[in-house]
Amino acid sequence: MFAPRAFLIIVAVALSVAALAQGTEPNRRRDGAEQLPIKLEGSLQNAAWSPDSKRIVFTHFRSGYNRSPADLVIFDLQTQALTTLIGDGKTNVSQPGSTWNAPTGRIVFSSTRPDHDQIFSMASQGRADTLRQLTESDTHMAYEPSFAPDGQSIVFESHVVDQEGNGQLRLLKLGAAEAEDLTDHDEDCRQPNWSPAGDLIVYQKKDDGQWDLWLYEIRSKQHRRLTQGVGDKTDATFSPDGRWVLYSADNPDLKHAALFAISVDGKRTVQVTNADVYDGAASWSPDGKTIVFESAAERPLPPGIRGWILGLWERLKKLATRSEPSTQLWKIATPDPLVRQLCLGGTPCR
Repeated sequence: MFAPRAFLIIVAVALSVAALAQGTEPNRRRDGAEQLPIKLEGSLQNAAWSPDSKRIVFTHFRSGYNRSPADLVIFDLQTQALTTLIGDGKTNVSQPGSTWNAPTGRIVFSSTRPDHDQIFSMASQGRADTLRQLTESDTHMAYEPSFAPDGQSIVFESHVVDQEGNGQLRLLKLGAAEAEDLTDHDEDCRQPNWSPAGDLIVYQKKDDGQWDLWLYEIRSKQHRRLTQGVGDKTDATFSPDGRWVLYSADNPDLKHAALFAISVDGKRTVQVTNADVYDGAASWSPDGKTIVFESAAERPLPPGIRGWILGLWERLKKLATRSEPSTQLWKIATPDPLVRQLCLGGTPCR
């Protein structure tokens, strides 16, 4: 039972936080990002764009950040309609980037529908009869899949069953009996994403306790390091012209990880978000205008006593579970310095 003094302290702190929150605009951040109006409890993660830039598909963890089960949901940015693509009580997880394939109209994801994670795809209309299993292994899990631009190959992350270390990247031509190893089993490489032109795959590799981004060149089968410097760089995806890589990074100058973009030659870097909260798992719209991402920024609370009670309850839950904060989905306009350097719609390439 709470001591009276302890209870009064909790109430006083909650009231102070609520009072401060009422003086801010929770749906729009200081860096210009806006929260998407998706009314789902739990954690919203890993958004990826439809080929026409009008919809996104994302992973909805029902019980909180990376806490199963998880569904795949499509959100229409114009009508704000939500459609569940797959919600069978298993853990179904897509990743940002090259997830929704234009030529085939299919969405690729991992699922625990078998005994452990394997790769599946489904038509974006969500019909159950279009579900296809793409990988099958008794000894290895497969997740974080990405489509080649033509939809005829996937690249994914593979791990020995029940082992989270030493991620290995593999490339599978659909219909082939065996996947090709792109990285060694004694390395730790993760979250591959295919470029729009199909010539590159970006991924993150752990060296000396730090994640950095690497590029794999399809034609030469060569690997080259893309990022340098202190701090982890993760969750990499490509710009629609394939000349930039979007990623999440932290460093000693940041309170939390923010979004950055780096040119594929590694010579230019632009910071995309700046809000002192975690931002990650970002995707660039095919028209180049908008970036969507997950963020741990707080959801807006209703005014008055109901908002105060909800706020207090959320804080007590976090203290009790010590879990990662749930994320919501946000969008931000592509910064002007990047817009001027994108090669889209007949504009000159710089």
